[in-house]
Amino acid sequence: MSDREDITGTLTRYATGIDRRDWRLFRTVFTDDCELDYGDIGTWHDAQSVTDFMEQAHAMAGHTLHRLTNFAIDVDGDHASARTYVDALIFAPDNNTGVNAVGFYDDELVRTGAGWRIARRRFTSVRVSTVGT
Repeated sequence: MSDREDITGTLTRYATGIDRRDWRLFRTVFTDDCELDYGDIGTWHDAQSVTDFMEQAHAMAGHTLHRLTNFAIDVDGDHASARTYVDALIFAPDNNTGVNAVGFYDDELVRTGAGWRIARRRFTSVRVSTVGT
C-alpha cells in the first residue's frame, strides 16, 4: 500500500473505533505523546487521555456515524499532513434525536514502527445542528 492509503486507513480507524466503541482500535490512531486541540470540546496531550474522554463521551450515546471525506494528504518522508472533512451524527440513546457535527481535522502524522500515527490534530467545527424531533 502507498503512504497515502496507509494514512487514509489510520484516519478511518479513528472513525471506526468511535462508531464501534472499539477503544483499543481507536487508541492505535495516535502517538503516545500526541497534542490534540478540539476547540470547545477539549485538548489532550496524550493518546490515553483522549481515548478515555471519547469512551466516556460516547458511553451514553446511541448510534454514531463519523463519515470522513476529502482526504488531502501530503507526505514528506516520515512526516505527513492531512486535512479531512468530518460529518458526524451522534444520536441520543433513543436513536431518534441527536446532533450533526460538521467540520474538519488538520493533522500532522508520523511514520512509526507500527505504521502512521497522528501526532498533532486540530479540529475545526463548522456547524452543529440538532437532528430528530
